[in-house]
Amino acid sequence: MSADQPTTSFPKNRIKVLLLEGIHEAARTQFAEQEFQVELQRGALSEDELVDQIADVHLIGVRSKTQVTERALASARRLLAVGCFCIGTNQVDLGFANQRGVPVFNAPFANTRSVAEMVIAEVVMLARKLGDRSSMLHQGDWRKSAVACHEVRGKTLGIIGYGHIGRQVGVLAEAFGMNVIFYDITAQLAMGNNQSVTTLEKLLSSSDFVTLHVPATDRTKEMIGAKELATMRRGSFLLNLSRGSVVVIDALAKALKEEHIAGAAIDVYPKEPKASSEPFDSPLRGLPNVILTPHIGGSTEEAQENIGRDVATSLVKLVNSGATTGAVNFPNVELPLVPGTHRILNAHRNVPGVMGAINRILSECNANIHGQFLSTNDETGYLITDLDQSVSADVKQAIAALDTSIKTRILF
Repeated sequence: MSADQPTTSFPKNRIKVLLLEGIHEAARTQFAEQEFQVELQRGALSEDELVDQIADVHLIGVRSKTQVTERALASARRLLAVGCFCIGTNQVDLGFANQRGVPVFNAPFANTRSVAEMVIAEVVMLARKLGDRSSMLHQGDWRKSAVACHEVRGKTLGIIGYGHIGRQVGVLAEAFGMNVIFYDITAQLAMGNNQSVTTLEKLLSSSDFVTLHVPATDRTKEMIGAKELATMRRGSFLLNLSRGSVVVIDALAKALKEEHIAGAAIDVYPKEPKASSEPFDSPLRGLPNVILTPHIGGSTEEAQENIGRDVATSLVKLVNSGATTGAVNFPNVELPLVPGTHRILNAHRNVPGVMGAINRILSECNANIHGQFLSTNDETGYLITDLDQSVSADVKQAIAALDTSIKTRILF
């Protein structure tokens, strides 16, 4: 550490990190380099187990199975942040975490390429019925036929949700010679020759392949049901590598059995096993030209390493500088470090008069401010203040005593 780089006031070797669900070694390495205490567990935890283990933890890392509920967060007396080592954050009670002054970080870009490549691979597999052909041959059944098998060149791929993954899918699909259209509820800049359409119905009725890349929200819940499947072209294909709540599985199974939909690739489900030892059941099992995968769209070594590194970087920056840039539920603040100062971090309820009260404290303590930044959301404000070391303890104590304060600490 350089001479002008301050150290944290709380000893780093007492920072406790709990990483669940087999998070990549890259994360553990990054925390270990900071001399944090790191505990790794391969599996997910139930709510009761999490409540027992989270009490003295400063940083927790989860993937998609562990539910960080209000009860778990309420029991976490020392929790500074939650890291979701994946894209989604719906496994965390974001609102309650915000009220507790706990930012939640994720990795919105790290597995983009892995998911996009899998989509394109499955488009080709569905067009050629490769999943069924491989399964038959494993069973000794030589079924060589070109019937209902097609090239993807010249076909239309419809992308629902044109975010980071959707755009990557569009670029790769164009390289295969496909026509690409997309639908999103917000205006998006088209990549290459991708074309926007104005309605979901237009996309469904115009596409040979439809792929979903949307978050889990009230608006996207069961957005593809019997009506939407009937709107799709007869003989078209559906792919869902987004969220299990988006597609009505029973309606999809019916459309497949009636041969209105020619095939599907599904990676996420409304109800998924919590562990590999649990059985998986679905109305889609055994249907022809249906590719079922166990939520592995982003499960490549490259993606998991990128996720581990990206989320760990955000958590380390929070501990070392108070930065919340990239937090999904919390005001985003990041200030350059000022040598020779102490940094006070304050999360507070976003109500009128807070800054007036804090500024009075600073004035009464004759504090010389070297840097200050405030950001707010609907419920919470987050303030970083760099000030002279001689008064920092008194200022911190007085700010923490305000009835509006949620969490206050001196960083250096």
